[in-house]
Amino acid sequence: MPTYSYRCPVCGHFDLVRPMAEVADTADCPACGRDGRRVWGAPALRGLDDGLRRALDAGERSADRPDVVGAVPGRSRKATPVTRDPRHAKLPRP
Repeated sequence: MPTYSYRCPVCGHFDLVRPMAEVADTADCPACGRDGRRVWGAPALRGLDDGLRRALDAGERSADRPDVVGAVPGRSRKATPVTRDPRHAKLPRP
């Protein structure tokens, strides 16, 4: 379930974990019971894997400034090494 942030006019910020279906504009402050208004903030992205975060950042950057490439990605200019082992000749070819 998501965590929502609220601000009480007397006590300050507090967080509530509640289902998305039950989210409302106001919530009762756990300390004083007054209505607290919902505060909008950035999502908690710190929990993402570093590789996933880098991929998301690269995708966001490429929307405005795509990378310019000089060759097909994944292709090497080096020739495929040739084996001299006779057992490799019996392997199926792609």
